[in-house]
Amino acid sequence: MYKIFYKTELFIGEGALEQLRIFKDERILVVADPFLKTSGQLADITSFLDASNELVIFTDIAPDPPIETVVAGISSAEAKPVSIVLSIGGGSAIDAAKAIYYFGKKEGVFSEAVLVAIPTTSGTGSEVTDFAVITDNELGTKYPLVSKEILPDIAILDANLVLSLPANITADTGMDVLTHAIEAYVSTEATDFSDALAEKAIRLVFEYLPKTYRDGKDIQAREKMHVASTLAGMAFNTAYLGLNHGMAHAAGAKFHIPHGRLNSILMPHIIQYNANHTDKGRQRLNLEIAGRYQAIAKHLGCSATNPAIGVKQLINEIKKLQRQLNLPTSLREYGIKSSDFQEHKEEVAMAALNDKCTATNPRTPTVQEILKVLEKTY
Repeated sequence: MYKIFYKTELFIGEGALEQLRIFKDERILVVADPFLKTSGQLADITSFLDASNELVIFTDIAPDPPIETVVAGISSAEAKPVSIVLSIGGGSAIDAAKAIYYFGKKEGVFSEAVLVAIPTTSGTGSEVTDFAVITDNELGTKYPLVSKEILPDIAILDANLVLSLPANITADTGMDVLTHAIEAYVSTEATDFSDALAEKAIRLVFEYLPKTYRDGKDIQAREKMHVASTLAGMAFNTAYLGLNHGMAHAAGAKFHIPHGRLNSILMPHIIQYNANHTDKGRQRLNLEIAGRYQAIAKHLGCSATNPAIGVKQLINEIKKLQRQLNLPTSLREYGIKSSDFQEHKEEVAMAALNDKCTATNPRTPTVQEILKVLEKTY
């Protein structure tokens, strides 16, 4: 038996921001990316809110939000009741808002608050997940926060908000979507429901991510990627993730590479490891796992006549997509120094093994196996 739980009410498409007009006479804590404030986009979004609302604006958000940000966000409410926590931005802003909401409720500041998410990137799917990642900068460690309590009550997906997203961020966040979907599809907790969501997300990414990268003003492609991000988020929120994200969390904390870009670098190597696939074919293929990757390849239109060919074709399709997006394919190409890599690799491997995402990877790794994968990514 398994349980499927979809809580978030979604408003999707051009004009979706009109939904904000329903809020009246509320005290709203707005947690937003600082760029949105300086660019004027935050004011444009909050202009949809009725004048009867009292707004508290908190924009002290950093990538991979540290614990200090969470504390500052709660303090910004000045111990007065907040009825709505409105998160606006990319994954870091929404993750920060979730953590602020969660710990603020524990302290009684947001006891009756509603959590609303408005993503301004198409990548994390955080608007429909009960995950958030916060960072302890002193220890250089990322901690996943997992609780049904931080599932947003409402998510507003308006593609107009991502039209100005730079090409490099479009690529990074888009590859994060792909990683979410593929990992959910091969997860040990995958179901028919998560499979359906992941399959659609994967097809949308391969069709529309190159279009949004080439022409950021393509509103149809932008909306499709916005939807793909949410579909992938819904998929991994029920099926969870795997070693790709476990390693990305661990390596990201040490090497400070954008999360989606790091996922992209790792992905082909993780697929090979999970399927026990090598180009020379000397190892015994894990047929069950390779068969899942073969199914993805078939969904993309590849012949995938057997599991080994399916794995190889899927990896080739991913590498082709990386080339279209001008993404680095190794840590060295990104600019990580060999000395830094050697200094941190064992610590990264151990942290990846203990990461919660790794628990649902289709193949159970050892520290030494993770180190081998890490070496290949360098």
